[in-house]
Amino acid sequence: MIIGRLKEKILRMSFKAKEGHIPSAFSILDILWVLYDKILKPEDGFILSKGHGCLALYVVLAEKGIIPKEELDTFCEYDSNLGGHPDSNKVNGVLASTGSLGHGLPMAVGMAMAKKIKGEPGKVYCLVGDGECNEGTIWESAMIAVHHELSNLVCIIDNNYSSDRALDMGNLLGKFRSFGWLVQDVNGHDHISLERDLDYYSHTEGHQPMILIAYTIKGKGVKRMQNDPAWHHRTPTEVELNEMIAEL
Repeated sequence: MIIGRLKEKILRMSFKAKEGHIPSAFSILDILWVLYDKILKPEDGFILSKGHGCLALYVVLAEKGIIPKEELDTFCEYDSNLGGHPDSNKVNGVLASTGSLGHGLPMAVGMAMAKKIKGEPGKVYCLVGDGECNEGTIWESAMIAVHHELSNLVCIIDNNYSSDRALDMGNLLGKFRSFGWLVQDVNGHDHISLERDLDYYSHTEGHQPMILIAYTIKGKGVKRMQNDPAWHHRTPTEVELNEMIAEL
C-alpha cells in the first residue's frame, strides 16, 4: 500500500538526517495523501500549518511529482531545500512557510478572502493540529472567517490529542460550531471517509467556512511510537529502524 511505502521513506529520511517529527508526520499522512490524490484542484491552495509534520508533506509532494524524489534524501542537510519546517521560498508547492504554530490558519483566511474579493475560483485548505487550537490566533481567525462568510475556506484539524497533556481542548466540534462554522468529524486514517467528506466540502457553496475534525493516532502504524510523547522529536536507532520497517 502506498501509505506503508511513504511511511518507510519518512523513517529512512529521519534516520539519515537524525532529525524530524515522525509521529506527527504519520498522524497526517493519510489526510495529505487523500487531499493531493483525490481532492485538490489546480485552482485550490493548501497550507500545512503544523509545519513540524513536513516529512509527510515532502513525501507526498515527491510522490505526486511536485518535487524531485531524489531531493528527499537531502532532508535537513546544510544546503537542502527540505528543512525541518516547510519553506515557501525553497519548496515547490509550499504556499506558506510554517512552523510557528497557530499562524497557518490566519494566512489561509487571508488567501481565502483575497480569492473571494477577486472572484477567483477554488478553495483554500489548511491543516492544523489540535495543539494549535490552544493559540488565540486560531479563534481570532475563526471569527474573521465567519464574519466574512469565507465559504471557500476548509480547515482540517489533525486531532491526535497530543495537546491533552498541556490543555484538554474538550469538544472542538461544538466549539467551532458555536463560532458559526460548518463542522463534520471523521476517522483521519480512513481514506474512503476522508475522500467522501472532503469531496462534499469541495463542492459546498453557501456562507460558512468549513471544518473537518479528523481523529488520528500520533505515530499511527508503529506501536512503540503511538501516542508516546517520548517519540515526538526522536529518531530511531538502526535496530529500531529495521524493526519499524518490518512492522510496517
